[in-house]
Amino acid sequence: MAKKIIAVNAGPRKGWNTDTLIREAGVDLMGYTSWACIDLVSESTKQMSKRYGFIYVDCDDYGNGTFNRYRKKSFWWYKHVIETNGACLAEE
Repeated sequence: MAKKIIAVNAGPRKGWNTDTLIREAGVDLMGYTSWACIDLVSESTKQMSKRYGFIYVDCDDYGNGTFNRYRKKSFWWYKHVIETNGACLAEE
């Protein structure tokens, strides 16, 4: 039987409920991972303003900024997911 591939538009980065969307689609999910841990330059648009990571990097599209790194709310969410081995996802 062919595997079913599903793309999920989870909307805003914080507050994902991807696991629920995947379960509703009937996918037998063993695990998933993030796109990136730290904000990075978007390969497709060469922009830094597209933010993907759990850690914010103080840098703009032109290379200006302090390059300091700050934990986002999603950092703490994902840390909790790891600490509970995913059990907290069932509570959301």
